Order: sequence, then C-alpha cells, then structure tokens
Amino acid sequence: MIAFGLGVVTLRSPISCAMCLVSSFICLAAVFVTLDAFFIAIVQVLVAAGAVMVLFLFIIMLLNLQAEECRRVKLGVMLGGTVVVLSFVVLLSQALESSPQFSKPIPVLMAPSQDVSMIGMTLFHSFNLPFQIVGVLLLVATVGVVLLSRRTLR
Repeated sequence: MIAFGLGVVTLRSPISCAMCLVSSFICLAAVFVTLDAFFIAIVQVLVAAGAVMVLFLFIIMLLNLQAEECRRVKLGVMLGGTVVVLSFVVLLSQALESSPQFSKPIPVLMAPSQDVSMIGMTLFHSFNLPFQIVGVLLLVATVGVVLLSRRTLR
C-alpha cells in the first residue's frame, strides 16, 4: 500500500497516478478484511476505488492532461525533503513507543452480527426510490461528461 502511495506522488502520468490510487484503495480494503471488517472493505472498494476513481479518470479525460515534463532535480530541495521525512519518522516512532495505548492487548471481536443485512434491507426497502434516483443521476452525469469530452460536435 505504501508503494502505491509513493507511486501516486512520484509518477508523472496522471493516468498512472490514478491507477496507483485505485491500487492503494484496494490494499486498504484488504487491510479491512484482515481486521474482519468486511462491510467497510466492500464499501471502500465500491465507493473509493469505484465511484471516486471513475470521477477522477473522467476529469483527467475531460481536461486532457498529459504527462508532466521532466525537470532538473535541485539538491537543496531533495536534502531538505529528506531531512523533514526522516525527522517525522523519528518523532512518530518515539511517540508510538512511549504511548501506553499500544502496549494493551487487542480485544477479541464479537461474533458476527447481522449488521450488513440490516443495512441492505433498510437501503433497498425504506430508501429504494432515493437509491434509484442517485443511480439515474450518476448515469446522466456520466453521459454528460462523455458528451463534453468529445472533440468535435456533429
């Protein structure tokens, strides 16, 4: 996940950055799965990796962003950035080592409950019409972006 996060910051192509961000979101969902938070993992994939990244890619297509040109690296800026990052890592590790909260054992999770099924029943029974309206609104927005991003009008 950290490697994909670094790819978002360091890569020059906007499409590559967006794909690294999607991969980072998927890795975060995997972390939620290992913590037995399956619903949050599914929502992470659907909302963050799905809807938000589709929006980002449409904006990249609409603005026709190209890869950034290479610039000369300044030694002073690189040295200053390295010092800031290393000092942040040292301070963070000292804070985590001295915190009594991280020495406590992790409590055992309770038995699986019916939270996900209750959320689904509420969403599709009580809020069915607003759910369908949001779907149609997203479809109209997608068609609008495709029409706006066309180069030539017929």
